[in-house]
Amino acid sequence: MKLKFIATTIILLITHTIFSQGTYVFLGSYNRDKTAESIQVYQLDTINGNLTKVTSAKNTINPSYLTVSPNGKFLYACTDTRTPNAGSVSSFEFNTENKTLTFLNKQSSGGENPVYLSVHKSGKWLVNGNYTAGSVSVHPILENGQIDSLAQNFQYSDGSINKERQTKSHVHSTVFSPKNDYLFLPDLGADKIRCYRFDETLKQPLVETKVPFTKTDLEAGPRHFTFHPNEKFGYCIEEMSGSISVYQYKNGTLKQVQRINTHPDSITSGFESSDIHISPDGKFLYASNRGKENNIAIFSIAKNGLLKNIGYQSTFGNHPRVFALDESGKFLIATNMNSGNVTVFKRNSKTRLLDKVGNEVKMDNVTCVQIKKINL
Repeated sequence: MKLKFIATTIILLITHTIFSQGTYVFLGSYNRDKTAESIQVYQLDTINGNLTKVTSAKNTINPSYLTVSPNGKFLYACTDTRTPNAGSVSSFEFNTENKTLTFLNKQSSGGENPVYLSVHKSGKWLVNGNYTAGSVSVHPILENGQIDSLAQNFQYSDGSINKERQTKSHVHSTVFSPKNDYLFLPDLGADKIRCYRFDETLKQPLVETKVPFTKTDLEAGPRHFTFHPNEKFGYCIEEMSGSISVYQYKNGTLKQVQRINTHPDSITSGFESSDIHISPDGKFLYASNRGKENNIAIFSIAKNGLLKNIGYQSTFGNHPRVFALDESGKFLIATNMNSGNVTVFKRNSKTRLLDKVGNEVKMDNVTCVQIKKINL
């Protein structure tokens, strides 16, 4: 009887665990049609990789980049992107029980063409980068998930040497350090990775540092950035050069230790490197290439942080702007903007290469994906 009771208890615990949490996939897009479902939410089957639609949001123009609050209750979007003399950040409440995504409010992004935003681990601050304006903005987040009025905005004017693409600053991402005590801003237009100390106790949390930026190689075009789980290394993907720069990281400072191509040596021009992420175990790095390649470049990471290319995987679409890894590291999901399809991959447990699985989702001009496991 005791064994039967124990077995029953174990089954109930497993069942409760399975049904008390879900893994959700949030998709953003470039879409000026207010009647279209410009944000869509799916649930990921973590066994076979299938995506099942949960809900969506309309009446939102160009929600091109998304991020999810730490507790999974709120979704934030860069909105009114690629719109002359405009730009906003919007908040939504995601209710897993009712399967709803409800618009809460929006605020000015503090500059034209917001392209990236991040939420502080406290859930109390939202930071966004404005590409065309070349600026960074900070908004407080209220307890109900709404975005408060602008707290800080820094505008940059410096560019770099490419006369077509680098006449001025183009901030392309806003990335918190592992402890969330610094903020890094890869600036494609200025060939710099800007840095501020972030003091969440202040009304204006961005504080200037002794080293306000790290210079990248000229015409690199730094775009997105990620940190290694061990907090010792940072990795920046460079859109214009088609490269990844590896940095040693300590207390808000970066020191370059490697630069490696995201593409085969046979490709010598037309680079459109885009997004970059590291597996939760810290052993592999993935980077997306658009344009001629439309693939995910796969690298192993040595103990000293250096990269070695081990393969490429087609995304089965055109223009993989953003991709994401789930928190377990089991799945990678890529968004192909020009072909309007979303592809799910399962990471091979031995090689860490990618196998296409599940069903393919179609969404016009899909630009962004975020994956979040949420307790119900």
